[in-house]
Amino acid sequence: MSIETAGETLNESEVIEKAEAALADIRSMRAEIGKVIFGQEQVVENAIVAILSGGHALLVGVPGLAKTKLVDTLGTVLGISAGRIQFTPDLMPSDILGSEVLEQSEDGKRSFRFVKGPIFTQLLMADEINRASPRTQSALLQAMQEYHVTFGGERHDLPAPFHVLATQNPLEQEGTYPLPEAQLDRFLLQIDVDYPSLDAERKILLETTGTQEQTAEAVFTSEKLSELQQLVRRMPVPESVVNAILELVRSARPGTGHAATDAHVAWGPGPRASQALMLCSRARALYDGRFAPSIDDVKALAEPVLQHRMALTFAARAEGVSVRDVIADLVRSLDQA
Repeated sequence: MSIETAGETLNESEVIEKAEAALADIRSMRAEIGKVIFGQEQVVENAIVAILSGGHALLVGVPGLAKTKLVDTLGTVLGISAGRIQFTPDLMPSDILGSEVLEQSEDGKRSFRFVKGPIFTQLLMADEINRASPRTQSALLQAMQEYHVTFGGERHDLPAPFHVLATQNPLEQEGTYPLPEAQLDRFLLQIDVDYPSLDAERKILLETTGTQEQTAEAVFTSEKLSELQQLVRRMPVPESVVNAILELVRSARPGTGHAATDAHVAWGPGPRASQALMLCSRARALYDGRFAPSIDDVKALAEPVLQHRMALTFAARAEGVSVRDVIADLVRSLDQA
Protein backbone atom coordinates (compact mmCIF):
# COMPACT_ATOMS: atom_id res chain seq x y z
CA MET A 1 0.00 0.00 0.00
CA SER A 2 1.31 3.45 -0.91
CA ILE A 3 0.48 6.71 0.84
CA GLU A 4 0.38 10.01 -1.01
CA THR A 5 1.42 12.97 1.12
CA ALA A 6 3.33 16.24 0.77
CA GLY A 7 3.79 15.72 -2.97
CA GLU A 8 5.44 12.29 -2.80
CA THR A 9 4.22 8.72 -2.87
CA LEU A 10 5.44 6.69 0.07
CA ASN A 11 5.45 3.03 0.90
CA GLU A 12 3.60 2.43 4.16
CA SER A 13 5.88 -0.47 5.14
CA GLU A 14 8.89 1.82 4.70
CA VAL A 15 7.41 4.41 7.08
CA ILE A 16 6.57 1.71 9.64
CA GLU A 17 10.06 0.22 9.39
CA LYS A 18 11.69 3.59 10.04
CA ALA A 19 9.27 4.34 12.87
CA GLU A 20 9.99 1.00 14.56
CA ALA A 21 13.70 1.74 14.43
CA ALA A 22 13.06 5.15 16.04
CA LEU A 23 10.89 3.84 18.88
CA ALA A 24 13.79 2.27 20.77
CA ASP A 25 15.70 5.56 20.66
CA ILE A 26 12.62 7.47 21.82
CA ARG A 27 12.20 5.10 24.77
CA SER A 28 15.85 5.60 25.69
CA MET A 29 15.42 9.37 25.37
CA ARG A 30 12.45 9.34 27.75
CA ALA A 31 14.39 7.27 30.25
CA GLU A 32 17.40 9.61 30.14
CA ILE A 33 15.24 12.70 30.62
CA GLY A 34 13.47 10.98 33.52
CA LYS A 35 16.81 10.72 35.34
CA VAL A 36 17.00 14.51 35.62
CA ILE A 37 13.48 15.93 35.25
CA PHE A 38 11.05 14.59 37.86
CA GLY A 39 7.34 14.87 37.19
CA GLN A 40 6.31 17.38 34.52
CA GLU A 41 5.65 14.51 32.11
CA GLN A 42 3.20 16.58 30.09
CA VAL A 43 5.67 19.48 29.79
CA VAL A 44 8.45 17.14 28.66
CA GLU A 45 6.15 15.44 26.17
CA ASN A 46 4.96 18.70 24.62
CA ALA A 47 8.49 20.10 24.42
CA ILE A 48 9.73 17.01 22.60
CA VAL A 49 6.65 17.01 20.35
CA ALA A 50 7.46 20.61 19.36
CA ILE A 51 11.06 19.67 18.56
CA LEU A 52 10.13 16.50 16.65
CA SER A 53 7.69 18.65 14.66
CA GLY A 54 10.53 21.02 13.78
CA GLY A 55 9.07 24.04 15.59
CA HIS A 56 9.50 26.35 18.57
CA ALA A 57 7.65 26.41 21.89
CA LEU A 58 6.71 29.01 24.50
CA LEU A 59 7.01 27.83 28.13
CA VAL A 60 4.80 29.75 30.55
CA GLY A 61 5.30 29.21 34.27
CA VAL A 62 6.52 30.72 37.51
CA PRO A 63 10.27 30.66 38.32
CA GLY A 64 11.93 27.57 39.75
CA LEU A 65 10.06 24.88 37.81
CA ALA A 66 13.15 23.43 36.03
CA LYS A 67 12.55 25.13 32.68
CA THR A 68 16.26 25.89 32.22
CA LYS A 69 17.25 22.38 33.31
CA LEU A 70 14.75 20.95 30.84
CA VAL A 71 16.39 22.81 27.94
CA ASP A 72 19.90 21.75 29.04
CA THR A 73 18.77 18.14 29.40
CA LEU A 74 17.04 18.13 26.01
CA GLY A 75 20.19 19.47 24.38
CA THR A 76 22.27 16.71 25.98
CA VAL A 77 19.88 13.86 25.20
CA LEU A 78 19.20 15.00 21.63
CA GLY A 79 22.92 15.43 20.96
CA ILE A 80 22.61 19.07 19.89
CA SER A 81 24.25 22.24 21.16
CA ALA A 82 22.20 24.23 23.66
CA GLY A 83 22.47 27.84 24.80
CA ARG A 84 20.61 30.34 26.95
CA ILE A 85 19.95 34.08 26.71
CA GLN A 86 18.57 36.00 29.68
CA PHE A 87 16.37 38.73 28.20
CA THR A 88 16.48 42.19 29.80
CA PRO A 89 15.04 45.57 28.72
CA ASP A 90 18.48 46.85 27.64
CA LEU A 91 19.30 43.82 25.47
CA MET A 92 20.02 44.84 21.87
CA PRO A 93 19.46 42.77 18.69
CA SER A 94 23.24 42.56 18.16
CA ASP A 95 23.59 40.95 21.61
CA ILE A 96 21.57 38.03 20.24
CA LEU A 97 22.35 37.87 16.54
CA GLY A 98 25.98 38.96 16.50
CA SER A 99 27.86 41.95 15.14
CA GLU A 100 30.58 42.98 12.71
CA VAL A 101 34.00 44.04 13.95
CA LEU A 102 36.64 45.95 12.03
CA GLU A 103 39.92 44.09 11.68
CA GLN A 104 43.24 45.16 10.21
CA SER A 105 45.52 42.64 8.57
CA GLU A 106 49.33 42.65 8.72
CA ASP A 107 49.54 44.45 5.40
CA GLY A 108 47.32 47.25 6.69
CA LYS A 109 44.09 46.25 4.93
CA ARG A 110 40.92 46.67 6.91
CA SER A 111 37.85 44.48 6.66
CA PHE A 112 34.76 43.58 8.63
CA ARG A 113 34.38 40.17 10.24
CA PHE A 114 31.06 38.86 11.50
CA VAL A 115 31.13 37.59 15.08
CA LYS A 116 28.29 35.17 15.68
CA GLY A 117 25.96 35.81 18.60
CA PRO A 118 24.48 33.27 21.04
CA ILE A 119 21.58 32.56 18.67
CA PHE A 120 23.98 30.37 16.68
CA THR A 121 23.15 27.21 18.58
CA GLN A 122 20.76 24.36 17.87
CA LEU A 123 18.55 24.63 20.96
CA LEU A 124 18.18 28.12 22.37
CA MET A 125 16.47 29.02 25.61
CA ALA A 126 15.15 32.58 25.40
CA ASP A 127 14.57 33.23 29.09
CA GLU A 128 11.79 35.72 29.90
CA ILE A 129 11.43 36.83 26.31
CA ASN A 130 8.78 39.40 27.25
CA ARG A 131 11.37 41.44 29.18
CA ALA A 132 13.20 42.48 26.00
CA SER A 133 12.14 45.44 23.88
CA PRO A 134 9.97 44.84 20.80
CA ARG A 135 13.00 45.59 18.60
CA THR A 136 15.01 42.77 20.17
CA GLN A 137 12.02 40.41 20.21
CA SER A 138 11.39 40.96 16.51
CA ALA A 139 15.06 40.27 15.68
CA LEU A 140 14.86 36.91 17.43
CA LEU A 141 11.46 36.00 16.01
CA GLN A 142 12.52 36.89 12.48
CA ALA A 143 15.55 34.61 12.79
CA MET A 144 13.26 31.88 14.16
CA GLN A 145 11.08 32.17 11.08
CA GLU A 146 13.79 32.52 8.43
CA TYR A 147 16.54 30.36 10.02
CA HIS A 148 19.27 32.79 9.02
CA VAL A 149 20.76 36.16 9.98
CA THR A 150 21.77 38.85 7.46
CA PHE A 151 24.57 41.31 8.21
CA GLY A 152 26.14 43.67 5.71
CA GLY A 153 24.18 42.02 2.92
CA GLU A 154 25.71 38.64 3.74
CA ARG A 155 23.58 35.72 4.84
CA HIS A 156 24.60 33.59 7.82
CA ASP A 157 22.59 30.39 8.20
CA LEU A 158 21.66 29.19 11.66
CA PRO A 159 22.73 25.63 12.53
CA ALA A 160 20.27 22.89 11.66
CA PRO A 161 18.18 21.73 13.36
CA PHE A 162 17.37 25.01 15.11
CA HIS A 163 14.77 25.36 17.87
CA VAL A 164 13.83 28.02 20.38
CA LEU A 165 12.19 27.32 23.73
CA ALA A 166 11.19 30.72 25.10
CA THR A 167 9.92 31.31 28.64
CA GLN A 168 7.50 33.82 30.09
CA ASN A 169 6.88 34.57 33.75
CA PRO A 170 3.10 35.00 34.23
CA LEU A 171 3.50 36.73 37.61
CA GLU A 172 5.67 39.80 37.03
CA GLN A 173 4.24 41.93 34.24
CA GLU A 174 5.64 45.31 35.30
CA GLY A 175 8.30 46.55 32.89
CA THR A 176 7.61 43.83 30.32
CA TYR A 177 6.77 43.96 26.63
CA PRO A 178 4.10 41.34 25.85
CA LEU A 179 4.64 39.56 22.56
CA PRO A 180 2.23 40.75 19.84
CA GLU A 181 -0.39 38.21 18.83
CA ALA A 182 1.08 37.96 15.33
CA GLN A 183 4.45 37.04 16.87
CA LEU A 184 2.94 34.48 19.24
CA ASP A 185 1.70 32.60 16.19
CA ARG A 186 5.32 31.76 15.34
CA PHE A 187 5.44 29.39 18.31
CA LEU A 188 4.16 25.95 17.49
CA LEU A 189 2.96 25.30 21.06
CA GLN A 190 2.36 27.22 24.26
CA ILE A 191 3.31 24.88 27.11
CA ASP A 192 2.01 25.74 30.56
CA VAL A 193 4.41 24.64 33.31
CA ASP A 194 2.58 23.96 36.57
CA TYR A 195 3.84 23.06 40.03
CA PRO A 196 5.02 19.43 40.43
CA SER A 197 2.93 16.82 42.19
CA LEU A 198 3.69 15.83 45.80
CA ASP A 199 5.49 12.64 44.79
CA ALA A 200 7.53 14.45 42.14
CA GLU A 201 8.52 17.21 44.56
CA ARG A 202 9.53 14.62 47.16
CA LYS A 203 11.79 12.99 44.58
CA ILE A 204 13.24 16.40 43.67
CA LEU A 205 14.15 16.97 47.31
CA LEU A 206 15.82 13.60 47.70
CA GLU A 207 17.66 13.53 44.37
CA THR A 208 18.93 17.09 44.05
CA THR A 209 20.13 18.00 47.55
CA GLY A 210 22.82 15.35 47.99
CA THR A 211 26.45 15.26 46.97
CA GLN A 212 25.74 13.76 43.55
CA GLU A 213 23.09 14.39 40.94
CA GLN A 214 22.02 12.19 38.07
CA THR A 215 23.12 13.28 34.61
CA ALA A 216 21.58 12.42 31.26
CA GLU A 217 23.46 10.84 28.37
CA ALA A 218 23.17 11.58 24.66
CA VAL A 219 20.81 9.30 22.76
CA PHE A 220 20.46 11.13 19.45
CA THR A 221 22.73 13.14 17.18
CA SER A 222 21.71 16.21 15.23
CA GLU A 223 21.67 14.10 12.05
CA LYS A 224 19.43 11.46 13.63
CA LEU A 225 17.11 14.15 14.99
CA SER A 226 16.78 15.66 11.51
CA GLU A 227 15.93 12.23 10.10
CA LEU A 228 13.28 11.78 12.79
CA GLN A 229 11.76 15.16 11.97
CA GLN A 230 11.49 14.11 8.33
CA LEU A 231 9.91 10.82 9.40
CA VAL A 232 7.23 12.72 11.35
CA ARG A 233 6.29 14.58 8.17
CA ARG A 234 6.00 11.29 6.29
CA MET A 235 3.69 9.57 8.76
CA PRO A 236 0.24 8.83 7.32
CA VAL A 237 -2.73 10.75 8.75
CA PRO A 238 -6.21 9.16 8.63
CA GLU A 239 -8.94 11.19 6.93
CA SER A 240 -10.90 11.26 10.18
CA VAL A 241 -8.01 13.04 11.91
CA VAL A 242 -7.70 15.58 9.09
CA ASN A 243 -11.42 16.30 9.35
CA ALA A 244 -11.20 16.64 13.15
CA ILE A 245 -8.34 19.15 12.84
CA LEU A 246 -10.26 21.23 10.30
CA GLU A 247 -13.45 21.13 12.35
CA LEU A 248 -11.68 22.10 15.58
CA VAL A 249 -9.69 25.01 14.12
CA ARG A 250 -12.51 26.39 12.02
CA SER A 251 -14.98 26.22 14.91
CA ALA A 252 -12.54 28.36 16.95
CA ARG A 253 -13.13 31.30 14.58
CA PRO A 254 -16.04 33.65 15.26
CA GLY A 255 -18.80 33.69 12.68
CA THR A 256 -18.68 29.97 11.94
CA GLY A 257 -21.79 29.08 13.93
CA HIS A 258 -20.27 27.73 17.15
CA ALA A 259 -22.18 29.31 20.02
CA ALA A 260 -19.31 29.60 22.55
CA THR A 261 -16.93 30.98 19.93
CA ASP A 262 -19.38 33.56 18.60
CA ALA A 263 -20.16 34.70 22.14
CA HIS A 264 -16.62 34.94 23.54
CA VAL A 265 -13.93 35.00 20.82
CA ALA A 266 -12.77 38.24 19.20
CA TRP A 267 -10.54 36.54 16.64
CA GLY A 268 -9.48 32.95 16.14
CA PRO A 269 -6.60 30.86 14.80
CA GLY A 270 -5.41 30.89 11.21
CA PRO A 271 -4.15 28.05 9.01
CA ARG A 272 -0.90 27.83 10.99
CA ALA A 273 -2.93 26.27 13.80
CA SER A 274 -4.12 23.52 11.46
CA GLN A 275 -0.55 22.92 10.30
CA ALA A 276 0.64 22.79 13.91
CA LEU A 277 -2.04 20.28 14.89
CA MET A 278 -1.20 18.09 11.90
CA LEU A 279 2.53 18.00 12.64
CA CYS A 280 2.22 17.74 16.42
CA SER A 281 -0.39 14.96 16.22
CA ARG A 282 2.04 12.91 14.16
CA ALA A 283 4.91 13.65 16.54
CA ARG A 284 2.81 12.81 19.61
CA ALA A 285 1.79 9.48 18.08
CA LEU A 286 5.43 8.59 17.40
CA TYR A 287 6.46 9.71 20.88
CA ASP A 288 3.74 7.42 22.26
CA GLY A 289 4.91 4.46 20.16
CA ARG A 290 2.22 4.60 17.46
CA PHE A 291 2.60 4.79 13.69
CA ALA A 292 -0.33 7.10 12.94
CA PRO A 293 -2.12 9.85 14.89
CA SER A 294 -5.67 9.57 16.21
CA ILE A 295 -8.41 12.03 17.13
CA ASP A 296 -7.28 11.67 20.76
CA ASP A 297 -3.97 13.30 19.77
CA VAL A 298 -5.88 16.24 18.31
CA LYS A 299 -7.91 16.64 21.51
CA ALA A 300 -4.80 16.44 23.72
CA LEU A 301 -2.99 19.09 21.67
CA ALA A 302 -5.94 21.44 21.22
CA GLU A 303 -5.05 23.64 24.21
CA PRO A 304 -1.27 24.06 23.65
CA VAL A 305 -1.81 24.69 19.93
CA LEU A 306 -4.79 27.06 20.13
CA GLN A 307 -4.56 29.02 23.38
CA HIS A 308 -1.99 31.57 22.13
CA ARG A 309 -3.71 31.91 18.76
CA MET A 310 -7.07 33.16 20.07
CA ALA A 311 -8.25 36.34 21.77
CA LEU A 312 -11.38 36.82 23.87
CA THR A 313 -13.76 39.75 23.69
CA PHE A 314 -13.78 42.32 26.48
CA ALA A 315 -17.20 41.07 27.58
CA ALA A 316 -15.92 37.48 27.87
CA ARG A 317 -12.96 38.57 30.00
CA ALA A 318 -15.29 40.62 32.20
CA GLU A 319 -17.43 37.53 32.76
CA GLY A 320 -14.37 35.53 33.84
CA VAL A 321 -14.32 33.30 30.76
CA SER A 322 -10.85 31.99 29.82
CA VAL A 323 -9.45 30.77 26.52
CA ARG A 324 -9.10 27.35 28.11
CA ASP A 325 -12.84 27.28 28.81
CA VAL A 326 -13.63 28.01 25.18
CA ILE A 327 -11.17 25.38 23.90
CA ALA A 328 -12.59 22.78 26.29
CA ASP A 329 -16.05 23.50 24.88
CA LEU A 330 -14.72 23.08 21.35
CA VAL A 331 -13.17 19.73 22.26
CA ARG A 332 -16.46 18.57 23.77
CA SER A 333 -18.20 19.55 20.55
CA LEU A 334 -15.66 17.41 18.68
CA ASP A 335 -16.72 14.43 20.82
CA GLN A 336 -20.36 14.99 19.92
CA ALA A 337 -19.70 15.29 16.19
